[in-house]
Amino acid sequence: MEKLVEVSEQEVRIDFSLGCKCRATVHLRSLSSTTSIAFKIQTSSPHRFLVNPPTGLIPPLSHSSFQVILKPQSQLPSTFPRSSPCDKFLIRTALAPQLNHLTSDSQLVHSWFNSLPTSFITQDIKLKVAFVGPFLLRHAVITGDCESVKNILKRQKTVLQSRDAESLLRVAAELDNSEEMVELLTESEYNINRHGKSFGVNESSWIKGWTDLHVAAANNRTDEISILISNKEGGPLDCKDKEGRTPLYLAANEGFDECVRVLVRAGANVDARTNDGRTALYKAVTNGDRRMMELLIDMGADPTFDPADHRGRSALQLARERGQKEVVELLERGEAVLNASRSGHVKLLELLLETDAKVNYCDQYGLTPLHVAAMKGHKDVAMLLVEYGSELDSQDSDGHTPLHLAVESGDKDMVEVLLNRGGDVNAMSNKGATPLYISQLLRFDSITKLLLASGANATVLPLSCSSS
Repeated sequence: MEKLVEVSEQEVRIDFSLGCKCRATVHLRSLSSTTSIAFKIQTSSPHRFLVNPPTGLIPPLSHSSFQVILKPQSQLPSTFPRSSPCDKFLIRTALAPQLNHLTSDSQLVHSWFNSLPTSFITQDIKLKVAFVGPFLLRHAVITGDCESVKNILKRQKTVLQSRDAESLLRVAAELDNSEEMVELLTESEYNINRHGKSFGVNESSWIKGWTDLHVAAANNRTDEISILISNKEGGPLDCKDKEGRTPLYLAANEGFDECVRVLVRAGANVDARTNDGRTALYKAVTNGDRRMMELLIDMGADPTFDPADHRGRSALQLARERGQKEVVELLERGEAVLNASRSGHVKLLELLLETDAKVNYCDQYGLTPLHVAAMKGHKDVAMLLVEYGSELDSQDSDGHTPLHLAVESGDKDMVEVLLNRGGDVNAMSNKGATPLYISQLLRFDSITKLLLASGANATVLPLSCSSS
């Protein structure tokens, strides 16, 4: 059985503190291009952990997440960073074509899982738990536990402020194994520095030209980024290192979604270029990181931004050259055009089309943006789509053109718009139905008269056709 989902990390890393709830978020990415994936999370230690949501649904090639919550603990973990063997999570996943019509309904997915026969095959992913964070790091230093310090620093997602780092270094210097412990702390890439620079900028970071904000972004430290921005510390949002990389570029390169969101919302330039012309989106394409590509595009990144690299290729051109079909489709933003057409959002649609978004994208049912605009009666949208080259007579999986659907909706004005722009009045569906046949079947007299006046041929009506 092929792998159904991809997990962001192979262990649940919890930033531990005594006496309060501690949380960790696990991200899932569907690898199925056609069918929704249902998932159910089980824990071997329900007396210690909560999961929210415990079940969910991931649409094809989309993402979802769940949160693991450790209940307030009055004692340190018996082992760390790796927890005791009894702390485990099982992610059960299964193809769920029956649920394809849903966007999300945790309770329904839960019921669906419970109704599965015992013979039903699911794909299971096991995750272990790791406890990290400043609290445990401090404890490990104080007790002289170099192995735990080393393993926490490998997983570290938060960082000590300068005065706390200096305090730890003083403690380490007084240990029997002081040389080994001090070396561990000072040589960790970004967590602690010997010069007291806030948020851990050490020598290697300065060599790269990194600011505090670069360091926080490169290490997925969302809270630190927010604090730096709020306190106006850490350098300008779009400050560049020696290679021209901004903090946002570094976060995007590592796949740190939330860091990217925080930076963009604060005003970071999503299309900032490195010294060799690459953008964060370009890097996401070269990394094959679809989730990051989707996020950057949602945040306003321009796939056609030129020139991107030394050969003058944009992210979209690079994906086309590599034959990355799914990536090309994503960068062409056809789905965004479809959604804007469905909702009647003319300004957004115009912005997308002005930046070369795909006007003739079609979904799994063969519906193009013009089809959905015709169904919804968005005349301004339909006229804009045609202006940008939308195919008037494209057919969905049933052979219906936009004109068929406009007639079926009983929208005379939309029918007139499509006819005036050259829609085929005698187009036939897969079952041989013409727009005139549908109009007469549904007794839309005014539309019938309009179609006949526009040259509809009454002799081709498929009398044997019971529906459109």
